[in-house]
Amino acid sequence: MRWPRARDGAAWALPVALAVDAVGTGLYLPLSMVYFLSVTDLSEAGVGLLLTAAVACSLLLPLLVGRIVDRIGPRPVVITGLLLQAAGFSLYLGVAGPVSLFLAALVEAVGLRVYWSSVFALIADQADGEARDQWFARAGMIRAAGTGAGTVLAGVLLALASQQAYRGMVLADAISFVVAALAVGLFVRGARRPAGTPDGQSWDGVRQLLRNRPYLGLIGVNVLFNICTVFLAVAMPVYVSRGLHAPGWVVGVLLTITTVVVATCTAEVTRRSRQFTSRGGAMAWGGWLWAAWCAAAALAVLLPQGPLLVGYLALVMLLWAAAEMLHGPASNALSAEAAPKGVRGTYLAAFQYSFATADMVTPGLFGVLYDVNRVLPWAAVGCLALTASMAIRPLERRLSSGAASQGTARAAEVVD
Repeated sequence: MRWPRARDGAAWALPVALAVDAVGTGLYLPLSMVYFLSVTDLSEAGVGLLLTAAVACSLLLPLLVGRIVDRIGPRPVVITGLLLQAAGFSLYLGVAGPVSLFLAALVEAVGLRVYWSSVFALIADQADGEARDQWFARAGMIRAAGTGAGTVLAGVLLALASQQAYRGMVLADAISFVVAALAVGLFVRGARRPAGTPDGQSWDGVRQLLRNRPYLGLIGVNVLFNICTVFLAVAMPVYVSRGLHAPGWVVGVLLTITTVVVATCTAEVTRRSRQFTSRGGAMAWGGWLWAAWCAAAALAVLLPQGPLLVGYLALVMLLWAAAEMLHGPASNALSAEAAPKGVRGTYLAAFQYSFATADMVTPGLFGVLYDVNRVLPWAAVGCLALTASMAIRPLERRLSSGAASQGTARAAEVVD
């Protein structure tokens, strides 16, 4: 895979770090519950509550991490996030009860939050303009491929049902995060901070963010888009197996299709979309396609069980994949472009709340609506996608005019 021109060794070191984190995440999600149940006497409910509590304790970190990024740059913060994740996996090996489980999960959750609250600022440092879209596109491809590979590997380990295999993989994960941190530390160089920008020691960046209504609007609209992203993993397994009464293997096939398409085609889709529309336009098209996906999935209840249903669902999943490829890189690039350089860390860290909010809201939204009718969640999420598509274009114009005004003001300051 050819990456856009980057500073120093970032063109290969950053993909290594992204791949390690993606594979680790793909392993962690399916394996964590099973692993902790195998090494402790806790129940499923006990392990689940402890893991949820650990994640909840990390939700306040992004803005603090953003301030640190603005003060010292994203590179050391990304390295810290990787090393914290390595420490979390190392602590897994010593888990024997609720306290040690919570501490290990907390360190891992903090490391994950620190990493994702700073890595986009580091990626944004590597290129300007349209090259930034390609960086985010390739980052999305690596994340999709790595998470898919980790999930498949986790499935193999679960089939082995061996505690020694679990421990070996946990140790390998810890070592791989250390390797990723070394790669970033040795071969990635961050951009210099512009002179006269905030030093991250005060809350000026946060106050500026809270006064920036267009950017806050971007975060809010992106919550709606991200609900569509999360909805795939939350809704499809239940809807396909229980709502449509399809065989269990169908879910795996459908998720594999989306993973392969996103992991191989995102960069090309991003390149072509930027030739005929803006970033906000690409996000809007993604929303329209997600709405079409929801409508098509809802219509699946009219089909009989069998090969026709499976083939139809496979085609429907291509709509989701196309929407994801249009939205993901464009949203990250737009958020980076709209963030003032001096406080970019704070802005991009706050942008991560659009992902965290969607992660928290989607399961409850689906569960409540599905209890009423199996088609109702699809209608609701389709409407959210349409709402986001209609809101993003005028919002993009406000963000662009705001960025232009800031640039004019900075130019005037230089002349003065």
